[in-house]
Amino acid sequence: MYAIVEIAGQQFKVQKDQKIFVHRLAAETGSKVEFDRVLLVDNDGKVNVGAPAIAGAKVTAEVNDHVKGDKVIVFRKKRRKGYEKKNGHRQSFTAITIKDIKVK
Repeated sequence: MYAIVEIAGQQFKVQKDQKIFVHRLAAETGSKVEFDRVLLVDNDGKVNVGAPAIAGAKVTAEVNDHVKGDKVIVFRKKRRKGYEKKNGHRQSFTAITIKDIKVK
């Protein structure tokens, strides 16, 4: 059984006991979070598609940790002008574990 769920503006294909990284959520470590924007559920070949979301379907997850991703270097240069600018960025992520997929 898997589901396609929208978490923090992005769509993820999730299964039970799967660990994924999503954009930073405002939840404490160890707490449970529920996502009710489930777009599709496949239960052993029986596919249920929402329009746009399935009413009554929920995905429950547990927050494991808040981490930062790898550093991305942004370097801008204009040749022969002496212009160089270097900037870095590290995206904040939340590691979650999918606990349950419920369909009404």
